[in-house]
Amino acid sequence: MTPPAAGRAVRMAYAVACVAGIGFFAMSVALLAVWPGRVLDRQASAMAPEHVMAPAPSEVRGRVVYSREGCAYCHTQQVRYLDADITRFGAPTLAWETRLDYPHLWGTRRIGPDLSRAGSTRAEDWHYAHLYSPRALVPDSVMPAYRALFDGSPDRPRQDARDLVAYLETLGRARELAGPEGEARARAACNCEDDAMGAMAFRAPAVNASPARTRRDAGDRPTLAPSTDRGLGLGLFAANCAGCHGPRGLGDGPGAAGLHPRPTNLAEHDYTRARLADVLWNGVAGTAMQAWRDHGVDDLSALADAVRGLAASREDVPASPDVLDRGRAVYLVNCAQCHGETGAGDGWSAARIRIAPTNFGTQRATLDATLRAIRDGIEGTPMAPWPARLGDSEIQAVAAYTRSLFVPDAARDAGGRP
Repeated sequence: MTPPAAGRAVRMAYAVACVAGIGFFAMSVALLAVWPGRVLDRQASAMAPEHVMAPAPSEVRGRVVYSREGCAYCHTQQVRYLDADITRFGAPTLAWETRLDYPHLWGTRRIGPDLSRAGSTRAEDWHYAHLYSPRALVPDSVMPAYRALFDGSPDRPRQDARDLVAYLETLGRARELAGPEGEARARAACNCEDDAMGAMAFRAPAVNASPARTRRDAGDRPTLAPSTDRGLGLGLFAANCAGCHGPRGLGDGPGAAGLHPRPTNLAEHDYTRARLADVLWNGVAGTAMQAWRDHGVDDLSALADAVRGLAASREDVPASPDVLDRGRAVYLVNCAQCHGETGAGDGWSAARIRIAPTNFGTQRATLDATLRAIRDGIEGTPMAPWPARLGDSEIQAVAAYTRSLFVPDAARDAGGRP
């Protein structure tokens, strides 16, 4: 038998262990949950703008679809306080940005890219095409297709798909809407002088630094010299461009069907290197053509040469001076308000148009493609058909005139127009 004193000692030990365990658990909850939660609440209240836009009903439903389809298993929604994250995605996430979210969908695994700044990064039709067939746009993607959200094609999304894309467009929106005033308020409440990590939240040059985000009138672009690596350019085109533009650049890639406007038929166009540098560096705002700022200048130079090499060899017959004079008269009356008097895409109404008008000095379509654009318009863009206002001879003349405005690189190098 156990002596009475020993039995009491054992019972006391169990009691002490039990009380200590309960106390440790309570302390853990207080230190790891309650206290940090209160700190975050105070921080969020101090750093948040006075008014944060609440999600619309469609966006609320989209968040449910996002959760239901398991998107958080592969995508995070938190830009971490790491230089690599800041360089790739932009400013680190502040606590107030997700205070309207419950439960949080921060995620833990970055199998796919972080989506904290997904809003305004991609065109809506790109999202639909990507959800419908991810590998049609991103050949190496491991994302499953969500065709159950569509009625048979990417341009026929069901309400769940519309709601999901609406939700994706909210990600990062609150902080961008807060603007400089919101950043100033958050910085003032940060006490950044004593908090090196907190200061990182305001070190990024932009809230959204996605290298794919399109920029209109950005001004900056690299200079792309001729490349000596043809294989590199062709490989980059196959990996990054063929999904939309097709393997021969005809605008017939597997991801093209759901995009509006359709991807450009590159084989029908001549481009200057400056134009390709602008498109590759800044994308084409208002379309699914993303920017490729995550590639170095050597890669972009090789890719530009690959695109230029897609143009079919052709010999143009110059238009007569009379045709060009008539075309110029038609152009100034009907086209200059968008494309500008010199065809540089800088007309007085250009800034009000969702997709920037073509600069005819830096790119030229074939005569057939130019006539088709004037007669039929370009679906998905502000370019409307003109036969109701122009006769066939006027269309022929203005097509010849706009094509005459193109200045190839050789002419520019010899002192032609910039």
